[in-house]
Amino acid sequence: MNHIAALPIHSMPAWLEGELRSDHAGETGAVMIYRGILAVSRDPAAREFAQRHMVTEQGHLRLIEQVLPAAKHSKLLPIWRVAGWLTGAIPALFGPRAIFATIDAVESFVDHHYQQQIDRLDVEQSFPALRAMLAQCQEEEVHHRDEARGLGVAPPSLALLGWCWMVGAGSKAAVMAAKRI
Repeated sequence: MNHIAALPIHSMPAWLEGELRSDHAGETGAVMIYRGILAVSRDPAAREFAQRHMVTEQGHLRLIEQVLPAAKHSKLLPIWRVAGWLTGAIPALFGPRAIFATIDAVESFVDHHYQQQIDRLDVEQSFPALRAMLAQCQEEEVHHRDEARGLGVAPPSLALLGWCWMVGAGSKAAVMAAKRI
């Protein structure tokens, strides 16, 4: 999906504007996760994975920017950029297994987050073009999760499980904040 007609923001309900603000913040963070991985990792397979998926995340970011005007973006974008970069760079210090477990955790959260939005749009039977865009983004995020899950075949350590829990909890907190600020 390369293009979606910009929807008039004034006709969007407040809940949807908040969701799109959180989507924009999340896609900004996702781009930065991959930049963090690329800044630290020297593993060829992890770097190739990060380069490939960063391109997809940049595409998602562009799509959301077509729908959500810059004035409606989260005021906390500098924080989301740093948090995203650290979410990529820290596991990259520990190797591919940590990278892939982190991506699995992030994308598992994103899958659920997009599904909630799609479900609400389905119930309200509104904004079909936006629903289609979100479904396409979700499908690509699930692909990232599944690929990462397949590459991270070793059972995670207790420390890695704790890190992934923290990533999921941080993602949830970031969405709540980005919807409002």
